[in-house]
Amino acid sequence: MLNRKKDILTDWVKPIARIFSRINPNAVTILALVFCIAAGLYFAAGNLVIAGLMLLLGGFFDVLDGAVARENGRVTKFGGLLDSVSDRYADAAVFLGIMWGGHAAFPPYIGNDWLFCGLAPYVENDWFLGGLALTGSLLVSYTRARAEAGGTGVLDIGVAERAERMILIILGAFTGLLHWAVLVVAVISHLTVLQRMIAARRILKGQ
Repeated sequence: MLNRKKDILTDWVKPIARIFSRINPNAVTILALVFCIAAGLYFAAGNLVIAGLMLLLGGFFDVLDGAVARENGRVTKFGGLLDSVSDRYADAAVFLGIMWGGHAAFPPYIGNDWLFCGLAPYVENDWFLGGLALTGSLLVSYTRARAEAGGTGVLDIGVAERAERMILIILGAFTGLLHWAVLVVAVISHLTVLQRMIAARRILKGQ
């Protein structure tokens, strides 16, 4: 949803993009990845606020790279590929860091059977919700790429594109409710995959 507003955000950062106009936009993409990897390391170390700030900076430079590319006329297909691959590595770094730091699990007194329908033993382990969130995040991107390669056209529908997921994680880091943010990301990312599968089936039916 928010990805559809990316052009608006790009317009907002145009003045900053002019400052970076002599820099290769691919370097800005890599810088965004570096900040996200740093966020993962800070999550692992338990410094949630700093991790949230690093992730916020990573998101800023992720928007900035496209603006820089347009500003200096260096929009390329490889740049788009690099941006997409970097985003997947960034997602992995963030969620692995969250799991490593022990921030995805629910405390035993919260993870009870009546709230989680018998899944309490699982939500009390970091790998379960963190793994679900990471898998869903990667599949959101893969589903779009595979569907568009199959002829659907642009398939950017869904409630949990990357911008929404990262905002939730940042808010979770700043508020101390990171485990809830991971849970929400786990649910809505798989919901987005389902939305895209249904839309792709409707478009591709009979082809």
